[in-house]
Amino acid sequence: MHEQYQPAQIEDQAQSLWAAEGVFRAVEDPTREKFYCLSMFPYPSGRLHMGHVRNYTIGDVIARYQRMRGKNVLQPMGWDAFGLPAENAALKNGEAPARWTFDNIDYMRGQLQRLGFGYDWQRELATCTPQYYRWEQWLFTRLVRKGLAYKKTSTVNWDPVDMTVLANEQVIDGRGWRSGALVERREIPQWFIRITDYADQLIDDLAQLEGWPEQVRTMQTNWIGRSRGLQVDFALADGSALTVFTTRPDTLFGVSYLAVAAEHPLAKQAAESNPEIAAYIERCRHHKVAEAEMATMEKEGVPLGITVTHPLTGTQIPVWSANFVLMEYGTGAVMAVPAHDERDHAFALQYGLPINPVIQGDVADHDYAASAMTAKGTLVDSGAYTGLSSEAAFDRMAEDLAAQGRGQVQINYRLRDWGVSRQRYWGCPIPIINCPHCGAVPVPDEQLPVELPTDVVMNGPQSPIKQMRAFIDTTCPECGGPAERETDTFDTFFESSWYYARYASADAGEAMLDERAAYWLPVDQYVGGVEHAVLHLLYARFFHKLMRDEGLLPKDMAEPFTRLLTQGMVNKDGSKMSKSKGNTVDPQPLIEEYGADTVRLFMMFAAPPDQGLEWSDAGVDGAHRFLKRLWKQVYERQEAGLDFRAPLDAAALSDAGKALRRKLHETIARVTDDIEKRQTFNTVVAANMELFNEVSRFESAVSADSAVVAESLQGMVRMLSPIVPHICHALWPQVGGAGLVIDAPWPAVDEAALVRDEIELVVQVNGKLRGRITVPASADKATLEAAALANPDVQRFLEGQSLRKVIVVPGRLVNIVAG
Repeated sequence: MHEQYQPAQIEDQAQSLWAAEGVFRAVEDPTREKFYCLSMFPYPSGRLHMGHVRNYTIGDVIARYQRMRGKNVLQPMGWDAFGLPAENAALKNGEAPARWTFDNIDYMRGQLQRLGFGYDWQRELATCTPQYYRWEQWLFTRLVRKGLAYKKTSTVNWDPVDMTVLANEQVIDGRGWRSGALVERREIPQWFIRITDYADQLIDDLAQLEGWPEQVRTMQTNWIGRSRGLQVDFALADGSALTVFTTRPDTLFGVSYLAVAAEHPLAKQAAESNPEIAAYIERCRHHKVAEAEMATMEKEGVPLGITVTHPLTGTQIPVWSANFVLMEYGTGAVMAVPAHDERDHAFALQYGLPINPVIQGDVADHDYAASAMTAKGTLVDSGAYTGLSSEAAFDRMAEDLAAQGRGQVQINYRLRDWGVSRQRYWGCPIPIINCPHCGAVPVPDEQLPVELPTDVVMNGPQSPIKQMRAFIDTTCPECGGPAERETDTFDTFFESSWYYARYASADAGEAMLDERAAYWLPVDQYVGGVEHAVLHLLYARFFHKLMRDEGLLPKDMAEPFTRLLTQGMVNKDGSKMSKSKGNTVDPQPLIEEYGADTVRLFMMFAAPPDQGLEWSDAGVDGAHRFLKRLWKQVYERQEAGLDFRAPLDAAALSDAGKALRRKLHETIARVTDDIEKRQTFNTVVAANMELFNEVSRFESAVSADSAVVAESLQGMVRMLSPIVPHICHALWPQVGGAGLVIDAPWPAVDEAALVRDEIELVVQVNGKLRGRITVPASADKATLEAAALANPDVQRFLEGQSLRKVIVVPGRLVNIVAG
C-alpha cells in the first residue's frame, strides 16, 4: 500500500477493472429481487455541469447501496438528444446538428465515466437515432388509428425568429425563451394527443405514489385541475347560446358581464366592423400567455356591443373581450362576477363595470370597492336562492337550469390535450403522409422509421426539410397517388416520456418493448430536478398508460416511477449556476486536481439532496482532506502491524473496545436508516466522519481490541463505498476484505454490540439540568433515585429544600422536585 493517497491512479485502476469485468452489466434474473435506479438523462449540450454531477451521484449512491443489499440492479444512461439548442449551435458553428450532438455525447460520456458512475453502458441510447425514435413513430400511428391522436387548427405561441411553436412555459415576458423575439398568437394546424382522456387516471393514480414528494403530487393535481361545476348557457339575440363553465354557480346573480377570448368568433365578428376591436385583437397576439404572467399583467379589454340574456334573471348582460381569457381553455368564454373574483374585480374597476355582491361571508361589512370577497357563504340578493348556502345553491341551480335546458353539471379539467407538433428540424419526424384524397394517413409499419435527413445545411432558422422535396414527396399508402410527408417534428417531450422503458429492452429490434420490460419496470427510484415535476413527469405517466393499453406492459402496472427524489439546485454566490450568469463550475478541473471521489463526497456532504447546495471551494478542499486522512489511517494501522483478518472475540474486549464497537454498530444502524428511508446522504457522511474520529483516536493495550479497529475500518469502507467508490475499492483489500467491495454485502448491525453495560442519565432539579450520573443499564428505579440524590452537583441545589418527589424516566433522566 502506498503511503500517499493518489486519486488519479486509484480511480483509473478501479474504472479499468470495472469496465473489463463488466461489473455493472444488468442481466434479468427472475430468482433475484430487481432494483431499477434511474436518473433523468441529460441533454448533450457539450459539458457536464455541477447540477448533472449532483443528480447522477445521488442516483449512483442509491444504485450501489441497493446492489450491496443483494438486489439485481439496473442503472442505465442515455441522451435526450433532439431539440432546438443543436439547431442554434449548428447555425452558430456552421455544422450539422447531428455531428454537434454526437460529438457532445462522446465528450460527456467520457466525463460520466471519469466520475465512476456504475452505468450499464450496453443499454445506452440516444433519442435522435432511428433505432430509438422508430418505436415512438410506431406507437403514434396506433394512437392515430385509435383516435387518440388528431390534427386540428389551433391558436399557438409562434416564435417568428426560431419559427416554431412554443409551449406557454417557453414564453417569458411575452418573448421566446431562446430567441427573445416577441411571440405572436397564430392559428396553424397542429397534431394533438388526447391526454385529457386519461385525466381521471392521472389524478386518481397519484394516490399510489406514496414514494413521491407530496409537493410534486400536489403540483400534478393542480396542473390537471379536475373541478366540478356547471356549464351554463347565456342566450344570444339570434337564438344561439354563449356557453360558460363555472365552479361557482352560487354567484350567478352577481354576473355583471361576460368575457370572451380575443380569438373567439364573437370577437372576430365584432372586429370586422369596429377598428378599435380589431386593434385590440392585434395587440393580444403579442400578449403574455403563461398563466403565472397572465395573473399579474394589466387587464385589458373592449366591449363587443352585444348582450346575452341571463338564464335565471332574464336581464341583459354585456359581452366584452378580455385579455385574461384564452380560447384554448374551456369554451373561450367566462362569466364575470367582480364582487367575488379578484381578476373580474380588477377588470371591473378599470372599466367602471358593476360590482354586485351576492354572497354573505364571515365579514359583514366587506369593502367591495377595495377587493373581491372570494369565500363561500350564504346567498343574498339571489331571488329564490337567497338564504341558501353556496353548496346548497349549487345543487338547486343545477337542477333548475337542467330542467330549463340551460345548464348541466360537468367535470372540467385545466389540462389541455398535448400539442406535439413542432416546426423545427432537429426532432423526430411525425409519421404521417398527407394525401389530397385520403387525408392524413399513418405511415405503414414496414416503412418505419421515417428517418430524419441528417446531411443538411442550416442556413437559417427554418427547418431545411420543409424545402427538401426528396424527403417530402412520396406515395399515399392507401390510394397509391402522389402525396407529401408531414414536415413537422415531435415535441422533444415525446422522446423523454418513454426512454425509461426502452432501457429495459434497449436492443429489441422487433418491438418497442419486449418481455424484459415486465421484469425491470416500474422504475424503483427516479432522481431528477424538481423543475421537471409537472410536464416531464406528467407526460411520462401518460405515455406509460398508453404503452400499457397497447399491451406493451402488464395491465396492473399503472405507474412508471415508484419512488421519486427531486434534488435541489447547485448554487454559487446565492444564485443558481447557469452559463448565462457566468457562475458555473466545471467539474473537469476539480476531478483532475482532487479526483472524482472528492467531487462526489462534497456533493453528498454539503446539503441534503432535496435542498439547494451552495458551492464552496473550501468544502471541496475539506472533502479531499477527509479522504487523505482515511487513507493515512489505514496505512498507519497497517504499518503498526494491525492484523485486519484477526477474529473478533467480543467477550475479551475492554470497556473502551466495547464502546468503539457500539459506536460502529450504532453508525451502521443510523446510516442504513438514513439511506433507506430518509435518503439524507449528508448525514451518512457525517456519521462516518464521527466514527472515523473515534477510530483515529483509539489506542488500547488490550490485544483483543485491535479487531474492533479492523472491524470499524472495514465497516467504514463498506458504508462509504457507494459515495466514494474508487478509494474504497482500493482500501477494501488493505483492510482485509475479500473480492471487490462493490460485491461485498452491506454491513449488518450486531444487536449485541448495541447493549450497554452502563448508561448516562441527566439529573434535573425542578426541571433544570443540575448533573449527570452513570449507572448500570439494568439498575432499578430505587438505584437510580439513590444515585441521583447522591450526586454532589445535585446536592448543592437541594440544600435548604425539602424533597417532594422523584420522577424517573427510564433510560433518559431523573427529575427531583424540591421546595
